[in-house]
Amino acid sequence: MAALAWLLIPLFAVVGAAIWGSWASRNKTIGDVAELAGYARFRDAMERAHPTPSDSVRPEREDSARPEREPAAAATAATAVTSSSSG
Repeated sequence: MAALAWLLIPLFAVVGAAIWGSWASRNKTIGDVAELAGYARFRDAMERAHPTPSDSVRPEREDSARPEREPAAAATAATAVTSSSSG
């Protein structure tokens, strides 16, 4: 009877190996289809032309916290006028 018990150990190992082998070689392409479709959408999005920030038109608000900058030439002219009128 002890010899039969020792023969059952390799039998269980073979059955376990067969179950693991069938699980390891299962068809894994089901999840890949959705992943590949997502990658194709990502590639399409990257190939499309994206608008630059200067292309987009943003409405200007009157109560903006940050005032718009003047061009450099206008800023130096305004400085020259104020310095000549004070002296």
